[in-house]
Amino acid sequence: MVQRGFGLIRRKQTPFKVNLLKNMIQNFSLSLTQQYQSIYITDLGASPIELGYVNSGGGVASALVSLPLGWLATKHGIKKIFITGLLLMILGSTVFALSRNWEITFIALIIFMLSQRIVMTGCPLVCGHTLSNEERATGMQLCDTLSAVPRLIAPIVAAFAISMFGGLSAEGIRPLYWIRSLGLSISLFLIFRFFTNPSGIEHKARQSSLMGDLRRVISEGKIVKRWIIFATLSTFPMYIGDIFIPLYAAQMKGANELILGWMFAASWLLVIPLALPIGRLADAFGRAKLILLMTPIYCTSLLLLIFAWNTPSLIASGLFKGFYMLMAVTQAAMTAELVPKELLGSWLGMLGLFRGIVGVVSPILGGIIWENIGPEYVFYFLISIQVARILILLTVLSSDKNKSETVKK
Repeated sequence: MVQRGFGLIRRKQTPFKVNLLKNMIQNFSLSLTQQYQSIYITDLGASPIELGYVNSGGGVASALVSLPLGWLATKHGIKKIFITGLLLMILGSTVFALSRNWEITFIALIIFMLSQRIVMTGCPLVCGHTLSNEERATGMQLCDTLSAVPRLIAPIVAAFAISMFGGLSAEGIRPLYWIRSLGLSISLFLIFRFFTNPSGIEHKARQSSLMGDLRRVISEGKIVKRWIIFATLSTFPMYIGDIFIPLYAAQMKGANELILGWMFAASWLLVIPLALPIGRLADAFGRAKLILLMTPIYCTSLLLLIFAWNTPSLIASGLFKGFYMLMAVTQAAMTAELVPKELLGSWLGMLGLFRGIVGVVSPILGGIIWENIGPEYVFYFLISIQVARILILLTVLSSDKNKSETVKK
């Protein structure tokens, strides 16, 4: 399987390979601070609700730009989208490093989440135009496997760095944002120097309009309306979990910087050995079925976090959280197949709009639940979201089964 995976890399266009290397460096840089960011902001004076407002501001920026992004990437090229996104990402990291109060982090998060949405729109477009349907889940999981290796190392490096810089506080975390900016600058250089737009992009958007393409997505796509609801619900763990899991572990379970580092590293420990097999199984036996099987395991990670009684149980919670990423990549492979390839950019932009709306609402909602009901109920809420996702996915499977029976008849 590993040989087949690396054979796939050798066969692919240069854009796929450069994007893979860019992702590895980018992921290492972002993983230095990701698990400590909510602690950094609260140590600068923000309450849980104010933490939600800060992250919600970033969601507004993400939602505003999402709709035209995919279309613009198809029209002007993915390379320009990547360069724009990485420049903004470096700027956001620099503002984080310079922040002396939580209000400034509001500006930093707006810039950063805007940049993240831009980069995240370009990445699946590369896979969508360089991987065939038969190997898409495998190729995307392979990319995820290799780019997960730095995520495994970075949190531990960050934990020891924080210990050297002064402990789990704003001053101890601050230097990591400067290191993050340096790593992102290397990613920017790789894209600027070596990346070329995939040959599969025909730049048909020059003869089309954004609204025309969006209408075609609705009319020509498969189950797009249900998939928008499904994809929107799938976004809640990304926005709420990344903000409140580290805060809960630190404030409610007494986790220090090293435990937080191991929790985050553990979440990628299963991704590395399982990503390729999951991709192969998804391509062979059905992606929706794999998502259904992995969802309860992700819910187990949330329950382990709520009832964690010692350090190993906290790390186990992080370990099972890795199934969220495995689900996300498998889901992305399905997403790319629901519309004609020339509409992929507009389709991803449409989904980005709804995900951006979740990015506005969910952090505030999480903060309200935390302060008015109880911190653990933030994670019970996430579990209820997973139940809703499963119900929607079952309707997709039922629809596919009915279509297959009709074809046989």
